Amino acid sequence: MHIPDNYLSPSTCAAFGAAMLPVWKRASSNIKKEITRQKMPLLGVAAAFSFLTMMFNIPLPGGTTGHAIGASLIAILLGPYSAVFAVTIALVIQALFFGDGGILAIGVNCFNMAFIMPYTAYYIFKLLKKLIPNKAGEQLGAFIGGYISVNMAALFAAIEFGLQPLLFKDASGLPLYSPYGLAISIPAMIVPHLLVVGFLEGIITLGAYNYIKKASPEIIYKGKTKKMKPLYVVIGILVLATPLGLLASGTAWGEWGAEEIQELIGFVPKGMENGFQFNSLIPDYSLGNVTEYIGYIISAALGVIIIFIIFKILSKINLRKETKGE
Repeated sequence: MHIPDNYLSPSTCAAFGAAMLPVWKRASSNIKKEITRQKMPLLGVAAAFSFLTMMFNIPLPGGTTGHAIGASLIAILLGPYSAVFAVTIALVIQALFFGDGGILAIGVNCFNMAFIMPYTAYYIFKLLKKLIPNKAGEQLGAFIGGYISVNMAALFAAIEFGLQPLLFKDASGLPLYSPYGLAISIPAMIVPHLLVVGFLEGIITLGAYNYIKKASPEIIYKGKTKKMKPLYVVIGILVLATPLGLLASGTAWGEWGAEEIQELIGFVPKGMENGFQFNSLIPDYSLGNVTEYIGYIISAALGVIIIFIIFKILSKINLRKETKGE
């Protein structure tokens, strides 16, 4: 679901980037009010969880791959504003350092995965918890929230892909960017998510919610935690387990390279061929001559470290503001 650069027109990317600006601003303002210095490490763990979750690719019908996102869990535990912030950080780190998702497309990817998804999950969870006021409501809300929210994110991505050949064509009438219209993009994205990824997101959300409820219940009931060790253990286990994401062969739908596009449709759209190019430091989580599995683990660890450093800096900034009484 990570839309690469040049699959969408620059104007499309700019429009979604502009749409995300007030969302980021509001999320940032609310986090400043709600997330104290003591809570900032928890938000860092949430961002790391999302980052790692997206590294576990699974095979999907049609020979493509997909992954869960983790945004629904964060929204349910910490609220949608925190989820916007945490998932945005994860997506930016993936794009800048590992080439997973486009630089120009950061706004679009954040709109789908850091805005649409967490808000959908949050309100579904709240609704079902209210309608079914017992443990069953929480359990159903966590699962259904995860299932529907990732499908909503996939639907928006499919629409964004599918509108490109309708809106942007070259002089000969060929698409400049994504070559597949809505009739192809929507079923190609939605069917695998309805059949597989939605259940995966729901299971992860429900399972992690129940684990945290037992290991560190104050997160759920008070929105804070004193027991960070169980969460760090989970992050460590996920880092070591990330090579499982390499077992899925194939490329995620809509994330093909120029050579794959040439094989699929017989030509490379000019907007893709001559578009924006960015060379990430560790493309595709690969470290040159290092064994693929080891490189994946190192990349996962580096990503987590970078995320923790970012939130450590933010924690110090919050400390200064608290000291000054701002």
